[in-house]
Amino acid sequence: MRGSGSRRSTRIRPPHVDGLAASTLQLPPGAWPTVLDGLCARFPSVPRAQWIERMARGRVVDGAGHAVTPASPYRVGLDIHYFREVMDEPRIPFEETILHLDADLLVADKPHFLPVTPTGVHVHETLLGRLIRRTGNPVLAPLHRIDRETAGLVMFSTNPDSRAHYQALFHERRIEKRYQATAPALPHLVFPCARTSRIVAGEPFFRMQEVEGVANSETRIDVIARVGDRWRYALTPVSGRKHQLRVHMAALGAPIAGDPLYPSLRHRAAGDHAAPLQLLAERLAFVDPVRGIERCFTSGFALDA
Repeated sequence: MRGSGSRRSTRIRPPHVDGLAASTLQLPPGAWPTVLDGLCARFPSVPRAQWIERMARGRVVDGAGHAVTPASPYRVGLDIHYFREVMDEPRIPFEETILHLDADLLVADKPHFLPVTPTGVHVHETLLGRLIRRTGNPVLAPLHRIDRETAGLVMFSTNPDSRAHYQALFHERRIEKRYQATAPALPHLVFPCARTSRIVAGEPFFRMQEVEGVANSETRIDVIARVGDRWRYALTPVSGRKHQLRVHMAALGAPIAGDPLYPSLRHRAAGDHAAPLQLLAERLAFVDPVRGIERCFTSGFALDA
């Protein structure tokens, strides 16, 4: 809210270019003579020439929106906005669909392999970036995440003024999320059933693992179809831990088909879009906290037969 007196509230919103918000760095203590020198020290993997080239195109600015040049002096505490760039970023050859759009909410249907937000080599080729460019709304923000490998529904806030109401749906577990997955048969289990466990970060850092201790995750599991040795499952996450559904199914002895991470790590070459993870965020249902009406959305994607 303007005029609140806090430093955060008076900062200018980070700029946008091509539908992507700038990243922000507050310059830490250091004796570098220029901002350029400080950025090169902070990000050693980015060549100095690349920073100079970004500055020449106005892709590095200060907190007031003024262009930063190679000669701009270093000042501790200065906010620097810069745009992540990836040379020759690959196009992801699958398209999203907008299922719903109003003044407060957007619901998108995401294909496999498209990340929700910028990560790794994907900066522009993300669901968020594509939707900002399609709608022209620079304040669009995801209300939750699904994995890059997972297809299906993702909700976005289109209005910062009502965003907290929709975020509360997830924090207070007032939204029903249902997934479908294809995985090996589990004839020894009685369905429906639930998997509860403690999930923490594993090795490498991007994988999760179950450990002993108080449970912090729960998934309800049922069978939709039994066909040979591969069954179709309905998965309802009660909690929202990273990779929860994938970890739980693998722990039960039924890793989701096409999973490159669980139960063991399998390298997927860049551009390899064969055999996608057979996990689909199929359904979202909730009472709209702004309009007070029941909403239910269903993905148009389908898993492999």
